Amino acid sequence: MRFSEPVRMADGADHSPVWARTKHRRGNPVVSLLITLLALFGVLTAALGIKEQSLAEGGAMMDGWIAKGVSVVKGEAAKGADEAGDAAKGAAEKTGDAAQAGVAAATEELKKQ
Repeated sequence: MRFSEPVRMADGADHSPVWARTKHRRGNPVVSLLITLLALFGVLTAALGIKEQSLAEGGAMMDGWIAKGVSVVKGEAAKGADEAGDAAKGAAEKTGDAAQAGVAAATEELKKQ
């Protein structure tokens, strides 16, 4: 699209007129993400409410999904914590054994002198 020179020069620049420029959206992407997630949550709630013919039953179904997900995460976290504790205990025992061996070797060296 071509504009006449007086129209282009109206704002003091060699660019296209103000109404032909693209508008830059300014905003926080985190806020946009949260609004999108809330909108999706609302759509899911409405869809389940229609499917179950009751918003309460749809909400109960979603609560079950959330509870199942939380229990999986907690179970994995507890399992991971137990494994980390066992590994730390094994490392501490190895360190203690190495320290005792070092002390015994130092004692033997001192006895030889």
